[in-house]
Amino acid sequence: MNRTYHVAKHGSDLAPGTEAQPFLTISRAAQIADRGDRVIVHEGVYREWVSPANGGLNDAARIVYEAAEGEHVVIKGSEAVTGWTQEEGDVWRITLPAGYFGAYNPYADPIFGDWLEEPKDGSVHTGQVYLNGFALYEAKSRGELSDPHRRETGMTPGWSSRVEYIREPEKTVYQWYAEVREDGSTVIWANFQGENPNEALTEINVRRCCFYPEKPGRNYITVRGFEMAHGASNWAPPTGEQMGILGAHWSRGWIIENNHIHDARCCGVSLGQDGFTGNSLSTRTLEKSGYQYQMEAVFRNLQLGWSKELIGSHIVRNNVIHDCGQCGIVGHMGCAFSTITGNHIYNVGVRHEFFGWEIAGIKLHAAIDLQLMHNYIHACTLGTWLDWQAQGARIHANLYADNDRDLMIEVTHGPHTIDHNIFASAYNFDNAAQGSAFVNNLCCGFMRRIKVLDRTTPYHYAHSTQVAGNAFVMAADDRLYNNIFVGTHEDLGSESAAGTEGYNGHPSSFADYKVLIDTSGMAEHVRFMHVPQPVYIDANAYYDDAKAYEQEEHRFETQAALGAKLSEENGGVYLELEIDAAMLSLPTRVHSTQTLGYPRIVGTPFDQPDGSALTLDRDYLGQVRADGSAAGPFSRLAPGKNRIRIW
Repeated sequence: MNRTYHVAKHGSDLAPGTEAQPFLTISRAAQIADRGDRVIVHEGVYREWVSPANGGLNDAARIVYEAAEGEHVVIKGSEAVTGWTQEEGDVWRITLPAGYFGAYNPYADPIFGDWLEEPKDGSVHTGQVYLNGFALYEAKSRGELSDPHRRETGMTPGWSSRVEYIREPEKTVYQWYAEVREDGSTVIWANFQGENPNEALTEINVRRCCFYPEKPGRNYITVRGFEMAHGASNWAPPTGEQMGILGAHWSRGWIIENNHIHDARCCGVSLGQDGFTGNSLSTRTLEKSGYQYQMEAVFRNLQLGWSKELIGSHIVRNNVIHDCGQCGIVGHMGCAFSTITGNHIYNVGVRHEFFGWEIAGIKLHAAIDLQLMHNYIHACTLGTWLDWQAQGARIHANLYADNDRDLMIEVTHGPHTIDHNIFASAYNFDNAAQGSAFVNNLCCGFMRRIKVLDRTTPYHYAHSTQVAGNAFVMAADDRLYNNIFVGTHEDLGSESAAGTEGYNGHPSSFADYKVLIDTSGMAEHVRFMHVPQPVYIDANAYYDDAKAYEQEEHRFETQAALGAKLSEENGGVYLELEIDAAMLSLPTRVHSTQTLGYPRIVGTPFDQPDGSALTLDRDYLGQVRADGSAAGPFSRLAPGKNRIRIW
């Protein structure tokens, strides 16, 4: 018999959990809720880590946790603290006794792990201090609090320019610093810039998570309608357990919808792996590279049951996720076969208190058959990063804007489809992959293409976790059809281009490629490393200084500006474009499984996750596309000025 439990701030955990006699904590309900049950949580702030003891049976018999209709329910990983003592000027102090934090003290827990590049000295912790909801910055010393305008800066390796840990250090900076003493007490100092913390809402991180099962395999859970904030989980690389404010913990079939998730020290939502394959062993042992441990994790998890039947297939939809230090959504392998749609993700990785190679609005490894659709991702260090094994992924009708980079696809071999997106930032792609199909996108910035010849990565049988082989990434084998490219007059260097001219020198057909292979005169396997792979490019439009691939048969080129402009008005986001009438005569076609072929290495088609044919006949707005429709993400454009609501 399916049961409904109620939780309210006036309840008791000794009560039966009925609407008339509710539980006091969500955790009490989470210990007994079982397949088919509902947990309805009523208005209030719940400061707890909810760890469901059970999971559902299937999609029809799931466990549902939801905020009561029309009521604002907040789950926080922080505690409110009072009793601050003013020490000097704007600096205040509080001392928390030994035992206050229980088994986990975030102020004794340095941010640490594989691919964390800086700082390496343990000076940044998972703890955090909040004043009226605003997260203060962690200082490197007690003395720095008295001079809050001084901040260390550092290079972020691989970034195009020098950035500061705080973007605007000349402005007033609210900071904190903590010490854990030999007697077990924790002292926190903070510069509140003239505010009295005892008269404000002052909170500190206490718990790693807000909603996350401590044990894996809690399947078929729905989490709906909550606000969750102030998670103190650590750095989440693909070589360790990936925790977040809210996470599925190596389970199957979760639905995470209509939540507001913010202020994660590292990650907001986790669809990641468990820690049983190790925890940042490269950094801890220095015995092997992180790449090698990650490769081992793939095969170890296959032995332990990583499959479509047991792991992944989550739905993450219509959430607002922001102000996370590392990722809005993170996952390795546990994210496979999932759908991420309708989410608004922003302000991720922009505080620059720490830096590493796992930072993005969405950062997923092994996102097999991922469907990433209709999301708005902006003001992030990197919008979306699909790394390793993104086979079968589709990135459709997303809006990217004001990111340092919009999209990176790395060390994967296709097929993956990027169609009908708006890439509005100055730096659109890092394409360190091959076998990509870029179709009907608006690209307002440049692309960097990168070969990866120092590490092989796995590819799979179609729609499966089973590994079919490993290969290097030799770049290209890409399809670029019906896109609009906007140029830049900057010198982008040899690896980067606005438009498709970076593919010059590649053969334009598989037949031509095979001739080059056959006549190369090189050794059997060496020739495949050095002969450029084919590309398939047609019916693209190039504005401003964007340049076309030299063998593109049908193309539209103009020196005129597209005039792409984003604006916010009345809660919506609008795009303006100035369309040249001649562009509308491009002989575009609707592309599909049949026209896109298959990537050379993997040998599987561009199709749907269920193996049925894929047809790219719906544009960004959901309108039907036909042969001859306008290039770019909108099938219906008029000559001259167009103004379109896009979010």
